[in-house]
Amino acid sequence: MKRIFLSLITLLAIASCSSENETSSGSTPVTPTESMYFPPISSGTTTWETRSISDLGWNNSAVQPLLDYLEQKHSKSFIILVNGRIVMENYFNGHTANSYWYWASAGKTLTSTMTGIAQQEGLLNINNKVSDYLGNGWTSAPLAKENLIKCKNLLTMTSGLDDASNGDCVTPACLTYLADAGSRWAYDNVYVKLQDVVATVAQTSFSNYFNSRLRDKIGMNGIWTNTSDGLSVYSSNSRSMARFGLLILNKGKWDNQQILNESYWNEATTTSQNINLAYGYLWWLNGKTSYHLPQSQYQFSGSIIPSAPSDMYMALGKNDQKIYIIPSKKMVIIRMGDAADSSNMALSDFDEVLWQKIKALYE
Repeated sequence: MKRIFLSLITLLAIASCSSENETSSGSTPVTPTESMYFPPISSGTTTWETRSISDLGWNNSAVQPLLDYLEQKHSKSFIILVNGRIVMENYFNGHTANSYWYWASAGKTLTSTMTGIAQQEGLLNINNKVSDYLGNGWTSAPLAKENLIKCKNLLTMTSGLDDASNGDCVTPACLTYLADAGSRWAYDNVYVKLQDVVATVAQTSFSNYFNSRLRDKIGMNGIWTNTSDGLSVYSSNSRSMARFGLLILNKGKWDNQQILNESYWNEATTTSQNINLAYGYLWWLNGKTSYHLPQSQYQFSGSIIPSAPSDMYMALGKNDQKIYIIPSKKMVIIRMGDAADSSNMALSDFDEVLWQKIKALYE
């Protein structure tokens, strides 16, 4: 989960949904002013409004090359929503609409969201130090250095703890001091300590709090699984990932209910510090003038994904788990599956080729 890199994703598939996709039929011509749609949250419902490629005036001839590429690149599922309605939904390589798949580090954004919900309920303040909630000794850093680490530093990957020495381990012995908090950006799994903070202040397990405050309110399914290294990984079906993306596209609001307040949403999806401009609160941001990548202190110039819209922000996980949110197009795209390429490196050829095929749909 630590080697959680980016490769960019996908706009999905199928102008005519199969019975396996279980979408409702009856689409009408779409207009730029069409209202946002939210699928029902009733348990067991499969109803979800659709729009076809033709409704949107997109290019039908670009669909099959996109699907072929996704299948070739070991995808399990691919979904695109516009105004909340399913435009394309496809499953590959034995995966179905009911299959669960892990989010890997794309699930970091769930932790970010739950931290914001706990803050709006008055249970914590992200500007307080982590030790206010977990006590002293949650790291092996000298106490004075440990006390520099705020919850916000965990949200922004600026804890200063040594990312190179701990691998996936987040026990105190593995969390060693390297630099003062806020002085260095480094991608690390220490963010998971925010789940401990939330559980402590909510006086329940993180999964129970997540289920009651987020999952059940937007009709998701899924489960958290704890690993031997102390990490916690979320798994769900593909539509649940799409539901979360739809919530975030709408600034934390689901239909008429504000699940996450807009002020926190705005902080989470904009540049959070001055070292890696392409990082918010565990969200990746496209369209910035420079960016850093995991396992690197090098600053790259330009946008993370030049071919993709500049206003896009992203939840990205190991082996190319992805949620892409594009406000200007009222669009959410998800991709689940195995690694597109054996190297699983960020900014691989997969990203650019995929976005060329995605853009061929609507440009």
